[in-house]
Amino acid sequence: MTQLNRSLKLTRGFRSLEEEAMLNLVRTVDRTQIAFTRLFREHGITAQQYNVLRILKGAGEPLPCLEIAERMITVVPAITGLIDRLEKAELITRERSHEDRRVVYVALSTKGGRTLRALDKPLNALHQQLLGHMSEKELKQLIKLTEKARQNAEDSA
Repeated sequence: MTQLNRSLKLTRGFRSLEEEAMLNLVRTVDRTQIAFTRLFREHGITAQQYNVLRILKGAGEPLPCLEIAERMITVVPAITGLIDRLEKAELITRERSHEDRRVVYVALSTKGGRTLRALDKPLNALHQQLLGHMSEKELKQLIKLTEKARQNAEDSA
């Protein structure tokens, strides 16, 4: 009996190894996401808002909304609403393109930069807490396996 069988209190096995692997992935994402949600909530933002701020910091320049949406870790159906909330919180600024008025550029504000800097140490500590028990070799293997597992899902998206 696997750890997941015991956690879910299953009386019989899974229908396939693929099912067990998938449920392990889902369970892992759920448990780790809870920890990230709590941390982000302490700083007044959501995981998706953090993702936008991180993208803008990494880009080092204002980006169009659609470019941000393409770079998101998770799919965001309503990027405009997400950007609206970040602007209202003064974490980003928006400016229309002078060449094409349909394009809106989004930039990290000073307050947004401060928020990211305040999260640097706690996020690093959380990464260590959640995955620090794994060796470098195991982490590289995990990365490779999750990339491989995600491949067919990305191809069909």
